[in-house]
Amino acid sequence: MTDAAGIRVVAVADADSFVKWAASLLGSVPGLRPHLLLVRTPLTVSAAQERTALAGTGIGQDDVTRIDFAAATAWLDRHRPDVVLLAGRGPFVRLLGRVIDALPHRPVTVSGLPGMAIPAQRGALDYRRHTDLLIVHSHREMRAFAELGERIGVRTPTALATLPFARRRQRMVSAERVRVEATASARSSVAIAERPSPAAAPVRPPATDIVFAAQALVPVAREERARIAAMLVRAAEADPGRRVVVKLRSRPGEVETHLERDPYPALLPRRRPANLVFSYDSMATALETAAGLVTVSSTAAIEATALGVPVIALDSFGVRKSLLNTVFVGSGLLGGRDEVVAGRFRHPHPDWLRDNYFHPESDATWWERVEQLVALRRSGSLPARRVPSPRGGALHEAWHRASVLGAEDRTVSGALALAVGTPVTRALAAVRGRGGSSEASTWSDAATDYTLEPNPFHDSMRR
Repeated sequence: MTDAAGIRVVAVADADSFVKWAASLLGSVPGLRPHLLLVRTPLTVSAAQERTALAGTGIGQDDVTRIDFAAATAWLDRHRPDVVLLAGRGPFVRLLGRVIDALPHRPVTVSGLPGMAIPAQRGALDYRRHTDLLIVHSHREMRAFAELGERIGVRTPTALATLPFARRRQRMVSAERVRVEATASARSSVAIAERPSPAAAPVRPPATDIVFAAQALVPVAREERARIAAMLVRAAEADPGRRVVVKLRSRPGEVETHLERDPYPALLPRRRPANLVFSYDSMATALETAAGLVTVSSTAAIEATALGVPVIALDSFGVRKSLLNTVFVGSGLLGGRDEVVAGRFRHPHPDWLRDNYFHPESDATWWERVEQLVALRRSGSLPARRVPSPRGGALHEAWHRASVLGAEDRTVSGALALAVGTPVTRALAAVRGRGGSSEASTWSDAATDYTLEPNPFHDSMRR
């Protein structure tokens, strides 16, 4: 682990989207060469997923260590980082927070979400409230989490970063460019016309693909996912000269941050059009030949916008919190399935961009804030934000550990806690489901202060 400005940084992660986010975020700091510590859980990336996640981040294989949870405390104690970026789902962050609490030399702890975090979710904030800094990626997110924290009584310092996938790239769309949608012919791939701008981006190479960014849990209903599959078939049949690329995040046998109950390969017909294909490449690679991107609410929409690729965010199933697509209200990107088939993709409204992920780079001061926190910690002026003790006692703590680690937890207490806690959790989830609640609990509310990040949210989640 090498450092910049004398600051040693380690990111602790497991799932694919968090590995990519952590590597991209830290790789954006000039002169910093962090280390990535992959803790083994049921969600830990495969070797292939790791290579895809690290591509273009500046972090190589030599900067990565895989480790069992039981060895994490000793590893961190030996290397004594100044900063630990906790990059994982909420329960993972809280579990590793207890590891940090046990260290004799406490680092500054940073957390965040790997994609768009609108709407701000209680579980997302509650699980990360013990970290010294929460990274957000837009001015709108700053306001949303401040309002949420005020409402639920959780005060966690926040700082603005630029979403790694929103950074300006060679093919970035300029906010000054004025978009005019042209009429699409029956066989047109994408009909987009723009008035030239003095600061126009370089001409993109020929691109005809329609890329669909699949998401594991959005939409959740099988029939809605089947309608999307039918839309993809229609789009392929409408123009055999263009590819319709279903961008998947995991190969058969690999795991993602969230379980996909109705994967698109199973929903699409076996005898599908030859130009309807699957891709396991990185999103950046898939977008190289994209004439348009379609998604429900994936952060890939931001990545596409940064590259000048027009987008449709599907509103065929509504615009609501559970679909994670309220962020696109006012963007001009919302559209239906018929528009996808016709290739009527579009760029976001300039007024939407600055408040939503395309702020000036000078607004992103998260690393300066980290440096300030390190200085305070070294001087002894930064109080520790410790993980609260579970009101369910040792059994609840063991259940939490075992539920995060799965088969990687080999303790007797973990096995006992799962045997007791799992039926309780399922029963509570069923009760809450009947009551219409969008949030599931990991334990009885009377026995715990935990609030699980809602299953369809957040958004690891989106990508």
